[in-house]
Parts: sequence; structure tokens; C-alpha cells
Amino acid sequence: MTTHDLATPDTTLTTRPTAAAQASLYQQLRTHLATLCLHAAAEHLPAVLDQAVADGLSMTATLEKLLALEVADTEARRLAGRLRFASLPTPATMENFDLDAAAGLDPLLLQELATCRYLESATNVLLIGPPGVGKTHLAVALARKAVEAGYRTYFTTAADLAARCHRAAIEGRWNYTMRFFAGPTLLVIDELGYLPLPAEAASALFQVISQRYSKTSIILTTNRGVASWGEVLGDTTVAAAMLDRLLHRSVVLNLDGDSYRLRGHHAASDTLRRTATGTRRPLQ
Repeated sequence: MTTHDLATPDTTLTTRPTAAAQASLYQQLRTHLATLCLHAAAEHLPAVLDQAVADGLSMTATLEKLLALEVADTEARRLAGRLRFASLPTPATMENFDLDAAAGLDPLLLQELATCRYLESATNVLLIGPPGVGKTHLAVALARKAVEAGYRTYFTTAADLAARCHRAAIEGRWNYTMRFFAGPTLLVIDELGYLPLPAEAASALFQVISQRYSKTSIILTTNRGVASWGEVLGDTTVAAAMLDRLLHRSVVLNLDGDSYRLRGHHAASDTLRRTATGTRRPLQ
């Protein structure tokens, strides 16, 4: 070993990779991310690496930022999928529910329901009131909260549920349909009592409620008080058995007041009246 060998440090391990080597590593990293189906991370990789260089981020911080983007993208896709499955009929939310117009509702109770904790105890929610007071709006809003919280949710009307069960019985898919309605953590059944139900429909509704009893939650809206459910279902025995299961662990909200549509009509009329009064020319 020469004196020159001792005086000259070995720089093999400290030499920075060439531009070509860096490009190769970058492509390998992109390939690894794509192979693992981390598509959001692969898409944002250049921007994250540029930010890491500009801000002097550590490898740990850089990796966290990259994976956080992938997690956010995954959660967004899952939320979109749950919303598609839920089949919510309107974009109604708790935030745009007109609580001032809903006579008799406890704001603190609505806040509690919005937390979705009632789903953990398989508690049901019954919304009872005349047409137009916001029952469906509230049902959709609570369903949306459940979807956003990660719960599998499905919305249907009582008439559509009955029709679907009727077709299933004819086509030999009864067991499959019962399993479908048993699956979601939250099942919303809207508009019970608006349309007369045949005897087989009342039986189907009872079976759906029975198989979910004490396991998963139901939100049910109706314009008829529970005392008249025997008339609605055409069978007092089925109605009593259904109510026994629904009310065993439940929250009952009675909505009252003017119809949303009627209030809208009054508001429009008042606007037109004020406009006409303001533009009317005085008599000469």
C-alpha cells in the first residue's frame, strides 16, 4: 500500500448517483407503486419528491406524505362506492335541514343521531308526521351521515321494497333478496302508509324487519301513527308483531308543522305580493 493510497479517501460510498442512476431509481419506484396498485402515490410521486427536496424533508416525512395521498384517494373511492350503493334520492344533509320549521324536534337528539352511535346498538329510528314536514329529508340526511361514517347503507321506499320482494318470490330469488335487505348496517324504508300494500307486501316487510331485529338498524318514515298500522298493512297481527320489533329499541320522532312545499308556496306568494306592491304606480 502506497502513501498515496493512505492519503486518498475512498469516495465510492459517498459519491452521489448520476442523473441516469437517479432516473432509473425513479422509474423503478414508479413501477413498484403501480405494481402494488398505489396509483395515487404513483401519480403524485414527482410533486412529493420535488417538495421533499425544496423543504429538506426526511425520508420518513416524504414517505408519510406519499402514503397519506394514497390513503385519501382510497377513502374517497370507498365513500363514492358506498354512496352509489346507498341509492339516496336527494342530496339532503343535516346541515341544510330546517330545524326551526320542524316543530317538536329536540336539536340535541338530532345531534346525537348525527353521530351514528345508535347504529352500534342496532337502534331504530321512526319518523312520523304528515306529508311535507321533512321526514324524508331527515332520513336521507341521517343515511348520508352513516355512509360518511363508513357504514353500509341502503335507501328504499316501502312500495319499492314490496315490489322487489314480490318479483323475487315469482323468480325464485326470495332468499337472495332477504339476504340483500339483511346486509346493510342501516336500511331506510321511506313512505310507509302513502300507498296501500297488498297482504304479501305486508308479509315481506315483516320478514325484512324480523331478520334485522336486534342486529342492524332501520330508519322508517310514515305519515300514519302507529295505532293505524293495522289498517295500513291490512293485518293487525302482522302490524303488532312488526311494531313490537321496531319499537323494542328505538327513537321515535314526531314531526309536525306546515309542509315544506306549502311554506315554499307561501314564501313565493309573499315575494310576488311585495314585488307587485313595490312596482305599483300611484294613481294620477
